[in-house]
Amino acid sequence: MTVAVEGGAAAKSRGAQGPRNGPFERLRRSYQKHWYAYVMIAPVIVVLGVLVGYPLIQGIYLTLTDANSLNSSRTIGVNHIEATYHFIGFGNYADILWGPTSWDRFWSHFIWTIFWTFACVVLHYTFGLSLALLLNQKLRGRTFYRMMLILPWAVPTFVTVFSWRIMLSDSGVINSILGGLHLPQPQWLEDTSFQRTAAIMVNTWVGVPFMIVSLLGGLQSIPSELYEAAEMDGANAWQRFRNVTLPGLRSVSSTVVLLGVIWTFNQFAIIYLLFGSNAPDVQILVTWAYYLGFGQQPRDYAQSAAYGVLLLSILIVFTSFYRRWLARNEQLAG
Repeated sequence: MTVAVEGGAAAKSRGAQGPRNGPFERLRRSYQKHWYAYVMIAPVIVVLGVLVGYPLIQGIYLTLTDANSLNSSRTIGVNHIEATYHFIGFGNYADILWGPTSWDRFWSHFIWTIFWTFACVVLHYTFGLSLALLLNQKLRGRTFYRMMLILPWAVPTFVTVFSWRIMLSDSGVINSILGGLHLPQPQWLEDTSFQRTAAIMVNTWVGVPFMIVSLLGGLQSIPSELYEAAEMDGANAWQRFRNVTLPGLRSVSSTVVLLGVIWTFNQFAIIYLLFGSNAPDVQILVTWAYYLGFGQQPRDYAQSAAYGVLLLSILIVFTSFYRRWLARNEQLAG
């Protein structure tokens, strides 16, 4: 009887607890407990809000208008002209996605951007992993080889691209070598198909060193005991690579591939420095958005901003599905 009474009293006391604190009360208590952390991250939040948050909000608002260089506010001499653009809702998005010129202005660039990103990331990872496996071996002069393979990453991008422009010109070293071998000499900087090939070549040259460094670090973190155990079990080189190396690189590979997709999808410098605005069929979405906003007259600020929002949305959707796919594979592997 005493036990029953005590149990009932305990249950009653638990049920007599007050209602859960509201969000503001929880926030106040969290601030009282972790005020130092909030103070430390406050400058970062302010800087991000000024440099990222405000331009993003302003850009999203511009996508809902018909703003261009003719109706935006501007100052000419001592005269200030007020903005006269109007709010048009989602008209820019409708025009971009299914307007009469949507194929030439968006979908053709979107398809090429997807192919460009896929081809570059596959080449980055394939060459990066191959060279990382080579550099992970005990080779004489390994430090020198590592330095030489990482050098393209250290050289400024504009120097690399302009060097490639010189080599890819009609009288450049690449066509000279092909001519010496009695092979066709493509117009790398004039013909659309060869322009795209040249862009992928240059971006592969620039992006492989990052993959080498990242994957080499992942390879060195795999315990050597796993390879020794696999070799004692009779596993050949391919089986050790498939069952030890690739699983050991899973976390590193998922991260570098995601970063590679984001960086390549938004790779502005290589396309712009290699071709400028003279190759419309080679422009990816980000360079096309720049052309609309700054490379033509009148400058179409609203449509350029709409392209930026679409790019951000595509990457957010891709990242969400990619992370879910990785999480599901990790659950299945576990």
